[in-house]
Amino acid sequence: MMKGVCLRYSKNETEAEDVLQDSFIKAFDKLETFKNEGALGGWLRKITVNTALEFYRKNKIDSQLLTDDIENIDDEINAIQKLELDDLVFKIQQLPTGFRTVFNLYAIEGYNHKEIGELLSISNGTSKSQYSRAKKLLIKMIEDEKQIELTNLKYAK
Repeated sequence: MMKGVCLRYSKNETEAEDVLQDSFIKAFDKLETFKNEGALGGWLRKITVNTALEFYRKNKIDSQLLTDDIENIDDEINAIQKLELDDLVFKIQQLPTGFRTVFNLYAIEGYNHKEIGELLSISNGTSKSQYSRAKKLLIKMIEDEKQIELTNLKYAK
């Protein structure tokens, strides 16, 4: 379960495994802070997300996040929901780091844009823009993939 969280924040499986290992080391070191008031999985998930965010901050190449607003795209959620989970995870991994991080925090983890802004030291507007752009790129990836499939079917006949 935690590897799935790591995969959503990472560029590839190797990077995800590094984050996962760091997460479990941190969890083991802080095991005495777990008070059995909630689910162990939730506590571990929070550590894993925070570790992934730390990894993102340490390895951040592009310090200038995009701030332009993007228009909403109709049916974008429907297109994303139709993908198989593995395919979606692969596509999310292809997103630029900033887009991928904001998308995961908002769409998967349930943070709002204000919280994301505080976690990543960006403005609410930047978070919204990054999320919008991430969705737009995911839609484009899906559309491109469908176009390739249609082209291949056409030439197969």
